[in-house]
Amino acid sequence: MAIAQVVLFALISLVVMEKNLVLATFDTDMVCVWGKDNCQINGDRLALTLNEWSGASVKGTKEFLFGYVQMRIKLVPDDSAAVVTTYYISSPWESKENDWHDEIDFEFLGNVTGKPYTIHTNIFVNGVGNREEQFRPWFDLTSDYHNYTIFWSPYMVMWSIDGVVFRVFKNIEDQGVPFPKTRAMTVYSSIWNADDWACQGGQVKTNWTHQPFIANYLNYEDSVCPWTGTNSIQDCHVWNIWN
Repeated sequence: MAIAQVVLFALISLVVMEKNLVLATFDTDMVCVWGKDNCQINGDRLALTLNEWSGASVKGTKEFLFGYVQMRIKLVPDDSAAVVTTYYISSPWESKENDWHDEIDFEFLGNVTGKPYTIHTNIFVNGVGNREEQFRPWFDLTSDYHNYTIFWSPYMVMWSIDGVVFRVFKNIEDQGVPFPKTRAMTVYSSIWNADDWACQGGQVKTNWTHQPFIANYLNYEDSVCPWTGTNSIQDCHVWNIWN
């Protein structure tokens, strides 16, 4: 399928699936998994805080194979150098030594005041990434909430912001490129410090005089095929996401 056809299919999929989004809440569909003192859930709102002592992370309560997840995020403003905010879906890690997980990433790499964030995307299959692509935003990620969407089907993965698709990863297994399609995933988000690499290659460190660094969230929604066991590998491949 040509790239233009893939993008057209992706756009149609987004429009159709949006009608079936389930309005969830962080309160009912997310739990704090580390840095609990820096994780505040209040109904359909979430705040994750980074300070010198800890970052924070949340995890979804659903396991699924294929679907559409989205949330609105307002990122850390001003001097956010080396502050990394992530939003991704991932299968479980068995261990660092036996890493066969699948993962689809949004990572937002902070910068010094006046410099733009970097939007970092990646996809892991069987524990192997090396599919990074980075983008500069066309708007200020910190001045207001923006809607970030991950769409995952047997045919493609796509990333979009406010309905604008900016990356598509097509399933081309027939050309020897692995694609995630057999492991259940769960939604995660986190905030943490990575001043060894995240800002200008690690040259700019986090300025802790500006702590706390807070990322704010609204309106988690999803339309997904629930994971019920290995039978889901077949069921979700033929699942009609649009019904």
